[in-house]
Amino acid sequence: MSERKGSVGTARVIPFPITRRHSFIERQACRAAELSPDAGERHIRNQVQIQVDAMRRRGIGEDLIAREARCMETAIRAALWRTVIDAPRGGR
Repeated sequence: MSERKGSVGTARVIPFPITRRHSFIERQACRAAELSPDAGERHIRNQVQIQVDAMRRRGIGEDLIAREARCMETAIRAALWRTVIDAPRGGR
């Protein structure tokens, strides 16, 4: 087995699209729906930041991190709206 001198192995890490993690997205939306509007916003921002930090630790490029963070936030908000709209109406 021979190694070439001066060559540096580089690999591009590509994240699995977070929007495909349906149970994670639904869980975050349900939790946000249980909270007050302000606390729900903080929860969503916090969960997105946790994922951003994890992607950085794994060496994922900033452009992909930004894209995945936007996609994750959009997916959580869409799931949150579905949760709110589908909730049973009380008193009617």
